[in-house]
Amino acid sequence: MLMVCHHLDRNIPEDLAFAESRIRAETVAAEDVLHDNGSISMISSDSQAMGRVAEVVSRTWRTASKLREFRGPLTSLGDDECKDNARVKRYIAKYTINPAITHGISHIVGHVAVGTLADLVLWKPENFGSKPTMVLKSGVIAMAPMGDPNGSISTVEPIFTRPMWGSKPGSAALNSVSFVSQASLNSGTIASYNLSKRLEAVRNCRSVTKKDMKWNSTTPKMTVDPESYEVRADGVLQDIEAAEKLPLGKTYNLF
Repeated sequence: MLMVCHHLDRNIPEDLAFAESRIRAETVAAEDVLHDNGSISMISSDSQAMGRVAEVVSRTWRTASKLREFRGPLTSLGDDECKDNARVKRYIAKYTINPAITHGISHIVGHVAVGTLADLVLWKPENFGSKPTMVLKSGVIAMAPMGDPNGSISTVEPIFTRPMWGSKPGSAALNSVSFVSQASLNSGTIASYNLSKRLEAVRNCRSVTKKDMKWNSTTPKMTVDPESYEVRADGVLQDIEAAEKLPLGKTYNLF
């Protein structure tokens, strides 16, 4: 992936050296630990060294599972061997409320509350983080599993998650928001575009600080050794072993 994205040639020694310098086991391992202690507040498709946009949720929970196994419960936040509520809140905030706060749109999306807009995703517990049972948008079913349309009953395989009525253009427009600047709303410029989506202004995105990050506001003093690439937070080496197995793998997507 790195070679392709940077237009490198595996036959050129300098290109190979560049690629090797970009992929460092020490910093990849440190990223896991820094996520777990709340130093990194958000997770995205380009994190975890090389991410994929469709795997953000599943890889978030794989990371949480690995860190729970290697580091144990977050006792400093009230977790114990029987519950991991704090860790769950820490990790779910990384791809919901914290990105919304950062982009100035948390007054509309990013959490479930009266007056906000959310994709409510329903899961069977055994498939959490891998295959949703249903996705609701403003109370309308947008996505849900459906069998072969040619089948005599709805459960004929193969069953795929397919667009429902909430994904149709008219419904999608009514249940969606376009975030724009307050200046464009005040001037009336954006209204001249005759958009069918609801318009909302971005707020307070220039005054966001680390303290505003929910469950992920840790601010250690970071140092990185330029020779060994070892990462330390408040003088403590941020390192962890590589996982040999992770949940939400191929088994979850066979059917």
